[in-house]
Amino acid sequence: MTLFVLFQTDIYKSRASRVFFGVFSTEAKAIDHAKENGLYTHTAEVVIIECEMDKFGEL
Repeated sequence: MTLFVLFQTDIYKSRASRVFFGVFSTEAKAIDHAKENGLYTHTAEVVIIECEMDKFGEL
């Protein structure tokens, strides 16, 4: 099963600045959640990572 992990980062999209906001079943749901909660700003970027469920690895 494919999952989509939602993060907010700084404008440079550095891994150290990632803030976790949720896991979603579709990319559209992740985008809608980000818009509803004001995660898109001029000082931050939204990153959505697609990953497989039950697999171990660094995101």
